[in-house]
Amino acid sequence: MKIQVLGTGCPKCKKLADMAEKVARELNLDYELEKVTDINKIVSFGVMITPALAVDGKVVIAGKVPSEEALKETLKNICG
Repeated sequence: MKIQVLGTGCPKCKKLADMAEKVARELNLDYELEKVTDINKIVSFGVMITPALAVDGKVVIAGKVPSEEALKETLKNICG
């Protein structure tokens, strides 16, 4: 699983990246975390508001930092 945090490096983007890594570890996921900071790449995902989170190239969260529990549920649903 590839988890991508889309954002230019703002505090909210960093918070989302840290939380995504923590939750992925707690769920024992086999994952790779990538921070996408290039604005052209971010826009190519169709994201206009950061931070955003994509899993395997599909945007699942955009424009906010979810609660840790909401992020955990999102990742659980994707993993089956």
